[in-house]
Amino acid sequence: MARKRAKPPITQADLTARLQIKGLRIDRATISKIETGYREVTDVEAAAISEALGVSISWLFGEGGKG
Repeated sequence: MARKRAKPPITQADLTARLQIKGLRIDRATISKIETGYREVTDVEAAAISEALGVSISWLFGEGGKG
């Protein structure tokens, strides 16, 4: 859901592309599973996702502000 709160919001496909550019092997279905809680996220994935969305890891997990 964090990708929807990103400014501007991005699609799962856009996030997948950004992560693949960073060398993370992840597909759109995996992003969906992470967002819905069917799959846990690793520390490496969390770092890459937060960077791709331009937010902090703590924000990604709902622990603080954007920065």
